[in-house]
Amino acid sequence: MRARDLAVEYESVSVTSDAMEAARLMAEHKLPGLLVLDERGEPKAILPASQMIKVLVPAYVVEDPTLAAVVDEKHADRLCQALSGRTVGDCLSSKATPPPIADPDDTALEVAALMAQVRSPLVAVAEKAKDGTHLLGVITASHLLHELLGAAGSLTTR
Repeated sequence: MRARDLAVEYESVSVTSDAMEAARLMAEHKLPGLLVLDERGEPKAILPASQMIKVLVPAYVVEDPTLAAVVDEKHADRLCQALSGRTVGDCLSSKATPPPIADPDDTALEVAALMAQVRSPLVAVAEKAKDGTHLLGVITASHLLHELLGAAGSLTTR
């Protein structure tokens, strides 16, 4: 199996996309994260759902989680308002690194090693050309596990 054969279409957003829409996309599709593309449509980062949750939680609660117990439900229900007027770029961590990118000819083991090395739930599969990087799709950790287990005959169907 090569990366090009494992790659599937996957939801992506741009750094200028609306943060609320990105959160809605994650929630509706139950995604562990989104691939973020730059202005040229090239992979820029992965926005994990956990980072989006962190944006919702007030900084004082992140610093002292015991304060969460004193926030009443009425205020907790308004947490998503923190996304209003923000872009995906605003929600990216300042430590966000470029996403792992596999070459289309990489083997499943090479993809797995890359995923394990950078501890990412997603790997972009892209061809690098003179005019930029062209995204072919994404391999998720769960999809890769499914393919590897299936190839080994260790997958049971229900």
